[in-house]
Amino acid sequence: MEPDKISALNEQFSIPGIAEIVRGNGDLPKIHIATKSAIAEIYIYGAQVTSWISARVGEVLFLSEKSYWEAGRAIRGGIPVCFPWFRAKTDNPHAPSHGFVRIKEWQVESIARASDDSVCVSLSTESNETTRRWWPYDFRLEYRISVGTSLRLELRMENLGQSALLFEEALHTYFKVMNVKEAKVRGLDGVAYLDNRESNLEKKQLGELTISKQTDNAYTHATGAVEIKDPLLRRNIRTDKQGSSSTIVWNPWQDGASSMPDMDNEEWRSMLCVEGGNILSSAVTLAPLQNHTMTITISAEEIS
Repeated sequence: MEPDKISALNEQFSIPGIAEIVRGNGDLPKIHIATKSAIAEIYIYGAQVTSWISARVGEVLFLSEKSYWEAGRAIRGGIPVCFPWFRAKTDNPHAPSHGFVRIKEWQVESIARASDDSVCVSLSTESNETTRRWWPYDFRLEYRISVGTSLRLELRMENLGQSALLFEEALHTYFKVMNVKEAKVRGLDGVAYLDNRESNLEKKQLGELTISKQTDNAYTHATGAVEIKDPLLRRNIRTDKQGSSSTIVWNPWQDGASSMPDMDNEEWRSMLCVEGGNILSSAVTLAPLQNHTMTITISAEEIS
C-alpha cells in the first residue's frame, strides 16, 4: 500500500496514542493498537490479527518467523479468517486452501474506543469478480475485533444473493504455548470428533486432550468453552463462543512442519491451534438476504 494511502487511512481512522495504521512486514499495512490492558496488531490484508499481548500474561498468539508477507499468500499464525470453505475445496484442488478471504485486502470501516478502554476495529469484504471465480455467490462479511482485557471476534456473514448458499467458516487461532507436549486442552470430554489424519474417522474424546503426535481433529456439536492449560507459561487460555458448532484442534508435529516452507522445523513445539468454526456437517445454510454471526471471545489468566 502506498504511503499516501496509509496516511489517508490514519487521517480517517486513527486514535492518537491508541490506534494507528502503520507499515508492517512486507510493506503490508497493519493496525497497531495500544491500551492499558493490551497491545494488538491487525493486518488489513486478510483482516488477520497477528498479535494480542495481554497485560496479564503477555503474548497469547503464535506467529511463524518464516511466514510469507506478500499478496496471494496466507500469513502463517495469528488468527486467519477461513471462509467460505475449510481445508481444501472439495470440488477444486486448485482453489486457495481455507478459502480466499485470508488472502484478500479488506476495507477498514471504523476504529473506535469504548468506555471500558477497549478498541473496536471493524473491517469488511464482499464478493467481486475474483471471488466469483472460486465461489459463485454474492455475500458480505463484516468483522468486528475488540481489543481489551479479552479479545472478542465477531464475524457476520450476509447472503446478498437470490438463492440459498452453504458455507464453512473458522477463526483459525494459533495459540502460543511453551511446549505443546505439556499443554492440555479442556472442555471437549465426551465430544465426538472426526480425525483428519485418519480420513475423518469418527472418534470420541475421553478426558483432557494432550498432543503427542500430528493432530487435526474436528469436534462436532462442540458449542461450549474450551481451555488450554499451559503449565510452563503458567496460564490458562479460554475460548468462549456463540454461533459456532465446531471446534478444531490442530498441530502439524515435526512430520507436518517439515513440509511447510513458511514454518520452521521446530516451531510446531510452541503453537497449538484451537479454533471455533462451522465446518463439515456443521456448515451453515443461509437463505437469501439472511445473515449469520459467529462470536469468539478469547481470555487469558495466570495460574499458580
